[in-house]
Amino acid sequence: MDKKLLNNEDGFSYQEDLDLIVEVARHAGNLAMPYFRGDKQLDVQMKVGDSPVSAADYAVNAYLEEHLMAARPDYGWLSEETLDSDKSVRLAAKRTFIVDPIDGTRGFINGSKVWCVSVGIVEDGRPVAGVLVCPACDETYTAVLGDGAKLNGEIIKIDAELPSQDSLIIGGARVFLDAMDIRTTDFYKRHPHVPSLAYRIAMVAAGKMAGTYIKPNAHDWDIAAADLILHEAGGVLLDAKGERFVLNQLSPKKPVMVACHPELLKTMLGIVVETPFS
Repeated sequence: MDKKLLNNEDGFSYQEDLDLIVEVARHAGNLAMPYFRGDKQLDVQMKVGDSPVSAADYAVNAYLEEHLMAARPDYGWLSEETLDSDKSVRLAAKRTFIVDPIDGTRGFINGSKVWCVSVGIVEDGRPVAGVLVCPACDETYTAVLGDGAKLNGEIIKIDAELPSQDSLIIGGARVFLDAMDIRTTDFYKRHPHVPSLAYRIAMVAAGKMAGTYIKPNAHDWDIAAADLILHEAGGVLLDAKGERFVLNQLSPKKPVMVACHPELLKTMLGIVVETPFS
């Protein structure tokens, strides 16, 4: 293990940062559960772009921002549910929290267990610590730069060999899956829709899927934690050019991406290049 990867020059270790975000995210997940169970009113509203937001999203966001920024006041902040009015602050910060209070809000509202509290810490455009707390599934995915990825404290690692065709499962944007169906009928099995993008990427890290297509206009908060979890598990999350992307830029929007087993990358990128998204 490279100790340089685990320690920051200003005294904080990335592991200490991970410990912080795991603790706060777990409390935030517990805060969301009464809304999920129906004990509290969701008060669903629609944002610009026909995206739902609930009272749970706002409550979790407020909790995360209060406790994380109190612990690391010099860090930047980027969240789906916080107005990004002064981008200069987060862009100038050495490290930035990138947060999705509830990733998979549609599923959360509809009673699906597949949603998570996503918190990543980004330094120089790359994630260095990340956690996905999925309380309804009783799962916590974690990763710290240079020290691997874990699910509920147990190391997860993508198998070196690509799964056999009868167990190869791929999910994500339908237009790309349809294109794969045209190319071949027996290459893979299609995974049902997963409402949380972060959780879907974590499924690849845990070997529950071999890959997933990601349609354009995902945001930093959808992927900051999941990106690190997948890479530390031995997978890849890349754009259509086969390149890693930079986080915490002026715009948080991202292009088409693929998250997959490394041996599946060429095939999936080929589908993306040949298939215009509409």
